[in-house]
Amino acid sequence: MLEHIESLIQQHRHQEGGLMPLLHSLQDALGYVPAEAVAPIAKGFNLTRAEVHGVITYYHHFRSTPPGRTVVQVCRAESCKACGSDELMAQIEQHLGVKAHETRADGAVSLEPVYCLGLCAQSPAIQVNDRLFARVTTERLPALLAGVETA
Repeated sequence: MLEHIESLIQQHRHQEGGLMPLLHSLQDALGYVPAEAVAPIAKGFNLTRAEVHGVITYYHHFRSTPPGRTVVQVCRAESCKACGSDELMAQIEQHLGVKAHETRADGAVSLEPVYCLGLCAQSPAIQVNDRLFARVTTERLPALLAGVETA
């Protein structure tokens, strides 16, 4: 893993704003940005570990722990909240046996509230792994989650 991190550092270190593309590449490869990656990234970009950690923790997209095998994201932006995403979140928590911001103990599923999935005109929206769903209702939700491992 450290060899892969070093390769990404070399690929992005001279790129203006290269830290963000590096973090995206690392998360795409591993599913998260491991804590042990912070120090070599900081050194490679001539930043402090606190600066790198700050970027990772500031953006909700980056994870510092491995995600579940299935990741369910619920949009929490204003449009989706106005159209019922709070109710969807509660139903998902109950259906899958996991709370927001958590990964279930068996590693099957992570539930992530996110700010905007880009479907504001079709609210509320959820994403299951890489598949987006718009105009989700509490009636439609069980069918959308049918393939997700339940508690």
